[in-house]
Amino acid sequence: MSDAALRANPARTEEGAGRLVVLASAVACGVIVANLYYAQPLVDLIARDLGISASVGSAVVALTQVGYAIGLILVAPLVDLFESRRLLTVTLAFAVAALLLAAFAPTGGVFLAAALSIGVASVAAQMLLPLVAGMEPEATRGRVVGTIMSGLLFGILLARPVAGVIADWFGWRAVFGLSAALTVATALSLRVLIPSRRPEGGVAYGAFLGSMWGLLREYPLLRRRALYQASLFAAFSMFWTASPMRLSEAYGWSHSLIGLFALAGAGGALIAPVAGRWADAGLTRPGTLAAIASVALGFAVAGSDGLAGAVWIGVAALLFGAVVLDMGVQANMIFGQRTIYGLNPAARGRLNGLYVATLFLGGAFGSAITSPLMTHFGWGATAAVGAALPLVALGFAAMERARD
Repeated sequence: MSDAALRANPARTEEGAGRLVVLASAVACGVIVANLYYAQPLVDLIARDLGISASVGSAVVALTQVGYAIGLILVAPLVDLFESRRLLTVTLAFAVAALLLAAFAPTGGVFLAAALSIGVASVAAQMLLPLVAGMEPEATRGRVVGTIMSGLLFGILLARPVAGVIADWFGWRAVFGLSAALTVATALSLRVLIPSRRPEGGVAYGAFLGSMWGLLREYPLLRRRALYQASLFAAFSMFWTASPMRLSEAYGWSHSLIGLFALAGAGGALIAPVAGRWADAGLTRPGTLAAIASVALGFAVAGSDGLAGAVWIGVAALLFGAVVLDMGVQANMIFGQRTIYGLNPAARGRLNGLYVATLFLGGAFGSAITSPLMTHFGWGATAAVGAALPLVALGFAAMERARD
């Protein structure tokens, strides 16, 4: 299938999307993507309440990420095929239904099904990002991607402390009920603010999905950037699944305190607009190497907390690791998306879907192995594996020619 058949009519002017649309999109992406992470610090509460065994507790998080990867392949690319506002509204309505199912789940099996569905529906954020980025001129696209991603990343990082505090006061079910209400408000706001974009359409769904395989084969740069980010996101998911366990078991912290610790990771999101400007300035390659190295460094320092002679030094090591690791993951994400959006303007939705699906499969892998590693080998071994994953990516990135 030719990309000419899917060529969109970009809804932008020479001035771009406009500040209000960009800021609204940043907030919306944060609200939507937070749905993927509310369960992360609540795994033990949910598992205990619904009879999910401790050894498979991290499946709660992994299933959400698998659902997100599925949605990125089967749903998010439809922004290249269908009218944007209606597609966003329908997808967010499905998200609300899944969140309410999680809030009222009577059994572990029902909750796990809801977790998978939440993941699928949360791809609305990855419809919105290429849609708004595509309205921007090439010279400032990195900045817009960085701004929207900073909102998305704040959503990821603030989801954990918000979930911890609400769960301590009102129970874990209230977290998903509140998220459903926020998602309704987001859907209504986007319906008003986001310009309509109407691709030419007229392509069968099967042929449309088949075109994604062709894009993956056509662009080696897409494959490389996706695999680099997948290794980093595996480490990211490992850290934020294991560190609440570490803080609870080794330091006796409550869910509220663990939630406050997660706020520190939000500092990493501040790098996103800066990374966008670096990408616009042609600094993608050195920025990529620095970002990947910082993820390995952050996990290695966090894993050394047990060597500290005092509790505060150990907590400081975890805090340093959280900030540095998050900064590296977020910066590399911006570099990757800024790069792939320039490969084929008519296929940004599909390119973005392939890129983010790959990294979330990496995240699902990281989440799935965390509970077994923590149970059988402890925090030190978990941190060693978490640091090794980005080091492998760094080796490949260092050998790559300066093509970005």
